[in-house]
Amino acid sequence: MTKQTFIQGTVILIIAGMITRFLGFINRIVVARIMGEEGVGLYMMALPTLFLVITLTHLGLPVAISKRVAEADAVGDRKKIKRILIISFSIISVLSIIFTIAFIFASPLVAKYLLTDERTLYPLIAISPIVPIVAISAVLRGYFQGLQNMKPQAFAQVIEQIVRISCVAFLTKMLLPYGVEYAASGAMISVVIGEFCSLMYIIHQFKRRKRITLTTKMKQSFKKGKETLQELMSIALPTTGSRLVGSITFFLEPILVSQSLAIAGYTISQSTSLYGELTGYVLPLLFLPTFITQSLSTALVPSISEAGAKHQRKLIHYRIHQSIRLSFASGALATVVLFLFAKPILLFMYNDTDAAFFVTFMAPFFLLLYFQSPLQAALQALDLAKQAMYNSIIGAIVKFFVLLALATQPAFGIKGVVISIVVGVVLVTLLHGAALSKHIGFKMRKLDILKMIALLLLTYFAGKFLMDMFTDLYKVPVLAFLLIILSVVYLLLLYMFRFITKEELKQLPFFKWK
Repeated sequence: MTKQTFIQGTVILIIAGMITRFLGFINRIVVARIMGEEGVGLYMMALPTLFLVITLTHLGLPVAISKRVAEADAVGDRKKIKRILIISFSIISVLSIIFTIAFIFASPLVAKYLLTDERTLYPLIAISPIVPIVAISAVLRGYFQGLQNMKPQAFAQVIEQIVRISCVAFLTKMLLPYGVEYAASGAMISVVIGEFCSLMYIIHQFKRRKRITLTTKMKQSFKKGKETLQELMSIALPTTGSRLVGSITFFLEPILVSQSLAIAGYTISQSTSLYGELTGYVLPLLFLPTFITQSLSTALVPSISEAGAKHQRKLIHYRIHQSIRLSFASGALATVVLFLFAKPILLFMYNDTDAAFFVTFMAPFFLLLYFQSPLQAALQALDLAKQAMYNSIIGAIVKFFVLLALATQPAFGIKGVVISIVVGVVLVTLLHGAALSKHIGFKMRKLDILKMIALLLLTYFAGKFLMDMFTDLYKVPVLAFLLIILSVVYLLLLYMFRFITKEELKQLPFFKWK
């Protein structure tokens, strides 16, 4: 079994994330051009329901499996790894059957009464087979993550996107003559086929690389599995709770925003337009670096779990410091670029600069968001998943309280929504940091904080200097050239301040240091 270091595993996942994001962008273009706005609308309306069902089916097991497998592997307990897989597959199988059947039978009611468009029934039914596929895949991905082998998951992500893009144009074009609802169903079927091919690849890798046999002595594994089940659920249930908080927040937010802005005197058209700018233009830009921090988080859980099983307290602290440092390195440049160049970027991407103020205001605060995912992963790896869930709940409640208090006031309006999002991000990140400080005594070094401030300021002033040199920022070639120069300067500063060390670069195959 190929095992990567923390840095190697993170880089593999980052590369896969970049490829899949690029392919996903192509997929959205293809779908939009074939189906049009109405077809895309039906497609997007069906997705939140699917995500909720998948969250319930997963039950937070991938993170729990990753942690417990890493701990067992650290002490060479292969029998426990076998019990973890058997119990996980048993739970997932039962939940998949229950939720797939419930999903199919509930789809007509969901389409008619919740989504208020009966045509969404067709894409909902088309996507239903994906539930057991994704569930089984999640268990195997958690297993490979626990063994700190990120390659199967990375290749599986890329395979899924390639297959999806290969199928989506054919299926949507073939079904479009029957109606946009059938075309949307074709897009959903391509998702199912992509996930199925991805699962087949992961199963092949599991059979080829497996170090345990699941079919022998299963009764004994079940008899000894009560303790293992409790260990899995101690991580899985709070993790599910955190994700459900996110899903419920995602569901309630547009409802509260529209009601609050109506009280503030906004028309329905104004509310929809402003919220569309915020969620469609601003947030995707601010969330762009998160695929890097999510990759760090995925690799961090088994790394800290292994260190915990070996009682390596210093290594745990080092890994958390390392993940924060690398998260900052990935997010600081994006923060400065969005703060300085919000208008030309929005004009280039959306041909609209109205949301530039939102980007400029939120970008500095969202730097804390890039720390949030690694900090939460550290809490989960340290058996503090319940604390992470409580932090998410507190953040959601405070966010909605601020939203209702400010967005209903004509003086704030949509700015109140923006402030509420910022407050939620900052609060949850600080609560995660406080929890780590309380339970393991983790603290950021003062020198690291000073280096972060210095890196931000130097990058900002370099960007301002370049802005003064290149006055015509609204031409794409000029903006691209400027950003390339700023990125090169930023990389030099990263190495100068040791945000990326020579020891970390040595772990990458394309760097050879003597």
